[in-house]
Amino acid sequence: MNILKGRFKIIDRYIIGKYLGTFIYTLSIFVVIIVIFDLSEKMDDFLRSKLSAWQVLSQYYAGSIPFYVNMLSPLINFIAVIFFTAKMADQTEIVPILSGGVSFNRFLQPYFISAFIIFAANLGSNLYVLPYTNQLKNTFENTYVKKNDPTSKLQIHMKLDDNTYIYMESFENKTKTGYRFMLDNFKGDVLTKKVIADQIKWDSLKRSWKLTNYSIRTINGLKENMFKSIDKPKDTILDMRPDDFSAYDNIYEILTNKELSDKIKKEKTRGTGIENDLLFEQYKRWLQPLSAFVLTLIGVALSSRKVRGGVGLPLGIGIILSFLYIVMNQFAKMFSLKGGIPPLLAVLIPTIFFGLLGLYLLKKAPK
Repeated sequence: MNILKGRFKIIDRYIIGKYLGTFIYTLSIFVVIIVIFDLSEKMDDFLRSKLSAWQVLSQYYAGSIPFYVNMLSPLINFIAVIFFTAKMADQTEIVPILSGGVSFNRFLQPYFISAFIIFAANLGSNLYVLPYTNQLKNTFENTYVKKNDPTSKLQIHMKLDDNTYIYMESFENKTKTGYRFMLDNFKGDVLTKKVIADQIKWDSLKRSWKLTNYSIRTINGLKENMFKSIDKPKDTILDMRPDDFSAYDNIYEILTNKELSDKIKKEKTRGTGIENDLLFEQYKRWLQPLSAFVLTLIGVALSSRKVRGGVGLPLGIGIILSFLYIVMNQFAKMFSLKGGIPPLLAVLIPTIFFGLLGLYLLKKAPK
């Protein structure tokens, strides 16, 4: 504590305490409100599935509350900065600070120290916490809330490696079973092996696939061999997993960083059309926490001037801008996945736009 007092002056500790205190308090209120609305919306699903309060709390809200915190963090960060800074300006606290010889850049330091704390917390959450809590949330939703949604993926074509291609007429996610399975193995342009099975099922204990009612045709020049089996299933190891064929749209959120990187490498070979989704998720985890700095800069520049009406006008403008930031993020994601914008650029567009806006407002801010 004495070390902190030596390094941070009274004004630093005051602003950091105000920033983080307002941020945590406002975030808590918003999360409670969202949980209340979410509970009222999903109560029928919980009662219909005969879930206990502990099951809902430990299996769903233990995963969804970190998701809500992460989703709301940029919005609350912006509102918190504008609220307490505008209040400081309204109470004529900023003018004496700047008049006492403190430059505006020096005045910004405790804000960016606080922003760094929020940035580090969001980054750590994105990389090490959310993949696991999202798995809790998504598994619960897919089992109890979205149980009537389609769980099968149809007409699957995939390249496993440079020589192996597979096809499935359909894959059922709940049972982890594929139907009308075919595998073609080539040597150059020549087909050397063809496997056909009525059913292929994932064995989670053996971590392998089980073929049922299958045939294996091997081709070596003019020689061909055919083997069929109806009664005895065959275990086989293939470089694919059930989540490669998921029908759910929230599958990428639960992948760890290593799993996400491995999946991106495989996708470059397979070419199933989900590379942009994977890259966007990866870049988002690393780069979106930068919004803490950008929104802090805009918030201070926007609310450090004393205006008539108190904190109402800056807070109103801040809420509009924060929602604009969220909307821009969603549009950037849509254009990346559907419109061909590179995922890295799509993730950076909101940060770049609001960063430039922050620099412009900083020039106009009272010094």
